[in-house]
Amino acid sequence: MTIGMTRRALGALTLSAGVLAGGRSAKAGTEAAYAWRNVAVGAGGFIPGIVFSPVERGLAYARSDMGGAYRFEASTGRWRPLMDSSPRSGDFGIESIAADPVNANVVHAAVGVHRDDPGAMLRSEDRGETWRRTEVPFRMGGNEDGRGLGERLAVDPNDNRILYFGSRHDGLQRSTNGGASWAKVETFPLTGLGAPTGRTTHGGLSFVIFDPRSGVRGQASPTLFVGVADPHDHALYRTDDAGRTWRAVEGGPPPALSAAKAELDDRGVLYVTCTLGIGPNGVTDGAVWRLDTNTGAWSDISPPRPGGDQAGGFMGVALDRHRPGVIMVSSLNRWRPGDTIFRSIDDGRSWVSLREAAQHDVTATPYLNWGNDRPDFGWWIAALALDPFDSDRLVYATGATVYETHDLSSADRDRPTHWKPWVEGIEQTAVITLVSPPKGPHLLTGFGDISGFAHEDLDRSPRRQFTTPVFANTNQIDYAGQAPDIVVRSGTPHEGVASEGHDGSTLAWSDDAGLSWKPLGRPRPASGEAAVAADNPRMDLYRDAPITVSADGATFVLATPQVVWSRDRGVSWRACAGLPPLLRPVADRKDPMLFYALDFRSGTWFVSVDGAESFAAVPMRGLPDVAADRPTWREVAFPLKATPDHQGDLWLVSRSGLFNNRDGGQRFDRIDGGLTVEMLDFGKAPAGSAYPALFAIGTRGEVRGVFRSDDQGRSWIRVNDDRHEYGRRFRAVAGDPRVFGRVYVATDGRGVVYGEPV
Repeated sequence: MTIGMTRRALGALTLSAGVLAGGRSAKAGTEAAYAWRNVAVGAGGFIPGIVFSPVERGLAYARSDMGGAYRFEASTGRWRPLMDSSPRSGDFGIESIAADPVNANVVHAAVGVHRDDPGAMLRSEDRGETWRRTEVPFRMGGNEDGRGLGERLAVDPNDNRILYFGSRHDGLQRSTNGGASWAKVETFPLTGLGAPTGRTTHGGLSFVIFDPRSGVRGQASPTLFVGVADPHDHALYRTDDAGRTWRAVEGGPPPALSAAKAELDDRGVLYVTCTLGIGPNGVTDGAVWRLDTNTGAWSDISPPRPGGDQAGGFMGVALDRHRPGVIMVSSLNRWRPGDTIFRSIDDGRSWVSLREAAQHDVTATPYLNWGNDRPDFGWWIAALALDPFDSDRLVYATGATVYETHDLSSADRDRPTHWKPWVEGIEQTAVITLVSPPKGPHLLTGFGDISGFAHEDLDRSPRRQFTTPVFANTNQIDYAGQAPDIVVRSGTPHEGVASEGHDGSTLAWSDDAGLSWKPLGRPRPASGEAAVAADNPRMDLYRDAPITVSADGATFVLATPQVVWSRDRGVSWRACAGLPPLLRPVADRKDPMLFYALDFRSGTWFVSVDGAESFAAVPMRGLPDVAADRPTWREVAFPLKATPDHQGDLWLVSRSGLFNNRDGGQRFDRIDGGLTVEMLDFGKAPAGSAYPALFAIGTRGEVRGVFRSDDQGRSWIRVNDDRHEYGRRFRAVAGDPRVFGRVYVATDGRGVVYGEPV
C-alpha cells in the first residue's frame, strides 16, 4: 500500500489545533478541592492478620499485605483505611499490627512491603488516625512469603511501654519507650539469618507472646515466648526474667516444622500451629501442638489431615477467652478437599470441621461466587480471630475476603454456622487496568486475581463480574469509540483452570457495554512468530496479548508478535500487512478505518487507512529519539492514546515530555505544562469547550499525584491531596466522559479510588 494520498492523504482529518476553543483554565500550581472515595468491590485481596482489642468491645484491626491497615468502627459498622495519607509505598505492606492491651487508643504497626523498602515502626495514640514513625534498620516483608505468620509485634500487658518484635532477618528487637526507638535483644540466642539473596526470604521469628500472669501492673512481664519459623532444632524460646536470659523450650514440634502462630490462655496453656513451609503457598505438612507452660508438657493435638500430597498444614489459631479449652485452628494449603476451620471444645482431643455445614451469604459481594452457585469456604486462611467479648463471633480471612459469623456455637449442636463478608470499607486489590466508556456502566475494571467488573453502581460491589471466560488477571480493556457497546478485553487465566465453554482463550468481547461476555478464538501462529519467540524466550505469544477495536466496533486488532486483525469476532485472524513484529496499534476514536502504530525501536510512524488490513510508514516529525521510551510489549499504561471523538488526534507520553498531534501523526508538538506525565486519559470537556479534559498521573516538583488539565495540557491542577496519597502506588488512570471532573485511579493495593470536584 502506498499511503501517498490514500484516504485523501489523511486529509479527511477534520480537526486542527486552531479549531478547539479553550475551556476554563486552571492556573498552574493550584490544587482543586476534590472528594475521594473507593469504588466498591469489597475486599478482594489477602488479609494475613486480624486482631481484636482486648480492652474495648467492637474495636478491631486488620493488616493487609499491600493495602495498608484498617480499623473497624463498631459505631458505623465499617472498616476505615489508616494509611491513605502516606506517600510511602512501603507503608502499605503491614508486617504486623498490635492493639495496645491497656490503652484502646494506642495501636502499633510494623511496615514494609518488601525487604527493598525501608522498614519502619509506626505508633498511634488516636487509633491510627495519625502516626508517628520510627525508621528501623531491620527489613520487613509485608507482601513476601511468610506474611501470614504472627503476630510478630507484641505489647507488654503489664507495662505497655515495652514492645517486642520478631524480625525476619535480624533476630529479636525490643522497645522500652512505647515504640519510639528499637534495639536488638543481644541476649536472644538466634541473631537472624541476615539479608536473603535472590527472591527468597526468611520466616525469622514468627510470633511474640507475653504471659500476663507472670508480672504485675507497671513492671515488665518476666515471661514471654518467641516462635521460630527458620529451620532450627527448636520451635519455641522462653524467658522468665524479662528478656535477660533465654532458653529453648525442649520437645514439641519436630525441627522440620515452622512455628506459625500461637495463643496463650489464662491457664498458661499455649497452642501453636505449625507448617512445613512458611506460606501462604507451598505448605505441604503441619501440626497443632499444645504446651502446658506451667509443666513444660507438650501434646500433639493436630486435627485429622487428608492423605495425599495436598493435605497442607495449619496456621490460624483462636481461643475462647470465656471457655478454656475451646480452640479453633485453620488449615492452610489443604487443596483437596479444601481448607477449613476446625473447632475443639475439649482441649484438642476431638475436632469438628466447619467447612462441610457452613453457609455463606455473599449477597453483598457476589463476585465471591466466581460464577458458581455458591462460594468456596476459602483458601490462604491465615487470619483467624475470636471476639474476646463474644464467644459466638468468629472471623477469618481468605485470599479474597473476610468472613464473620455470629453463631459459632451452633457447630457444637451439629448445626450449620452462617457467615457473611465482613468487608465494608476494605478495598484491598491490585488493579491492573480500567476504562470509563461513554455508554453503559460508568467504569470497567481489570483486576489481578479476581478477573474484572462492570461497575453500574460505584457504591455497591458489582453484580457483574467478567465471566465466560473468567480470567485471573484482566490486563487490557478497550471499547469502540463510536459504538461503545462493543468492548474487548484480554488477560491471563487461572493456572490449570480451563475457562468454561471454550478452548482456554484469553480473549473476550462484549456487545452490551461489558455487562456480558463471549470468548474470542485465538489466532494460529503466524509465519515468522517462531523466530520472534526464539528471540524472546520468556514471551508467551498469545496469553494476555493487547487487543484494540476500531471506532465502529467491526475490527478487532490483536498485538500478538505478528499483529493480526479479525472482522468475524475471532473466527479467523489475518496478519496486518506492512507492520513489523512487536508493535501495538491504536485505533482512531472517530474514523473506523484509521489505525496508528509507532515503532519505538526505529522511530518509524505507521498508519493504516483500511481498517488495519495493511500499514505503511508515514513521514513524521516533532518527536525526539523515542528508543529510550520503548514500552514493554504488553505494557498496560501504553504511552500512545487516541483522543475520543476527535479524528486524527493523538497523544504520546514520553520521557522527553508530553506530545500532541492533530493530523494523524505527521507532526507532533511538545506540550509543556510543567508536569512530567506518566499516564494520561480523557474526561468530559469543561464548560465552553469541545475538547476533553485531560487527566494524568505525573510529577510536579517532588510531588507525584493525580492531575487535571482543562486547557489541553498547557497547565495542570493537582486533584488529590495530602490526605489521599495512597502510597503514590498508581497503576492506571481514567477520566469519566459523562461526569465533568470525575477521575478513576487504579492503585496497587487499595483498589479503585475516584475523585470528584467538591
